[in-house]
Amino acid sequence: MKQVKWILILLICNLILPLSAQIRGNEIRVVVSPDKLDWTYKPGEKCNFTVQVYKAQNLLPDAVIDYEIGPDRYPAEKKQNVVLKDGKLTLSGKMTEPGFYRCNVTAKVNGVNYQGTAAAAYAPEQIKPRVTEPAGFYSYWTDVLADARQIPLATTMTLLPERCTEKVNVYEVSYQNIRHGSRTFGILCVPKAPGKYPALLRVPGAGVRPYYGDVMTAEKGAITLEIGIHGVSVTQPQAFYDLLSNGAVNGYPFQNTDDKDGMYYKRVVVGAVRGVDLIASLPEFNGEALGVTGSSQGGALSVITAALDNRVTCYAAVHPAMCDHQAARFQVAGGWPHYFEYNTNPSQAQIATADYYDVVNFGRHIQVPGWFSWGYNDQVCPPTSMYAAYNTISAPKTLDLYLETAHFWYQEQYDAWNNWLWNQMGL
Repeated sequence: MKQVKWILILLICNLILPLSAQIRGNEIRVVVSPDKLDWTYKPGEKCNFTVQVYKAQNLLPDAVIDYEIGPDRYPAEKKQNVVLKDGKLTLSGKMTEPGFYRCNVTAKVNGVNYQGTAAAAYAPEQIKPRVTEPAGFYSYWTDVLADARQIPLATTMTLLPERCTEKVNVYEVSYQNIRHGSRTFGILCVPKAPGKYPALLRVPGAGVRPYYGDVMTAEKGAITLEIGIHGVSVTQPQAFYDLLSNGAVNGYPFQNTDDKDGMYYKRVVVGAVRGVDLIASLPEFNGEALGVTGSSQGGALSVITAALDNRVTCYAAVHPAMCDHQAARFQVAGGWPHYFEYNTNPSQAQIATADYYDVVNFGRHIQVPGWFSWGYNDQVCPPTSMYAAYNTISAPKTLDLYLETAHFWYQEQYDAWNNWLWNQMGL
């Protein structure tokens, strides 16, 4: 009977393993290569992009492409159905002022479109934001937080035994946010061994989803809190979040964009900072090292939280969103969610509101060390917008570039991100 049992197990594994394999990459690759290794040019210097289409690692002759080339998100030249006779094409251009000059290519092979892109950096360290800080900006946020802190946290903690490890207890937590009954939910991981620990707040990218907490960092000896932003439990089935994504929180970044007090992100910002309040309330927190980190929307919230709460001792932001919203009004690439690229005739109220939710303006108030990372091929959070914010920060900062990345990260980048945070927290 044991032999039959093992045979059945092997048969089941043989059926499951093929189903668990994942699609990875494409046979057709579109490669767009600037002619400098660091992709960096002086204003007025010409950049030559070499366009190549590969199939099975060989140049594909007579490939047909469409391309657009020019300042990031605002191409000056577009052409369709260009044939690459020898499998290659050189496209050239330049900028005379700081910014990014992008070449986007679409290859059409057997009825399928394949994308390639690259962006040449022109004096990126000199990019300046178009947004200006409103009078009373920082005092506005100080008052908002003071009012919110009149509301008790009233923290709830529910142990999740199935997620606990030998070293770490894992909880779903919630705490009151900006008014009575308005709650932020998250996953809290606390080392089991008695002691005092540093802490890390993880703030989320855009969307609505479940969360699982940062057990890995907690096992190294830190308290970690990973939060959601939408005021709902973060341990529900995916179908629950799909309904929200298509319902109540659909398009949430664009809700009430003409009212800084009604803006969706007001509650989000307060919830992130009150996450620091929750960590500070824990008896296990050492009161010394407290980091905040996230990517995209979470990168923005990392900068914002570090700017608004002096208990934060470090922050790490990967391809931060919400940088230099106003840039698009000047035909320059602004940050996600691209308010004024899509709305080309905004009201004065919309313009004024955006300034209160711009990472550039928060960055000016940062006083603690930060680590940033992004790639030049990111078209969700264009590098022009991120440099606009980064260049205004006067506190100590590090930028770790991975040129080819778009709105994702490499394994090496992920490792560097974690290692920087762990070093800052003494882990």
